[in-house]
Amino acid sequence: MEIDMRTLNLSISDIEYNQFGLKAGKLTFSDFIDIMSKKLTRQNLDKGIELADKYGLSKMSMKEIID
Repeated sequence: MEIDMRTLNLSISDIEYNQFGLKAGKLTFSDFIDIMSKKLTRQNLDKGIELADKYGLSKMSMKEIID
């Protein structure tokens, strides 16, 4: 059984291309989603750390945070 495939063209700047660590000119959609997911996860982690520092949570123990 043959699967119909579509092509999606996406243009990004050289800066973004380098920031995302892209190496190939062509990616599967799954590869693209994986790369974006990792980038967004990292951004969210960094934001969480920033907020923990801002509100003093980074100085608290897990027990203090949970209680």
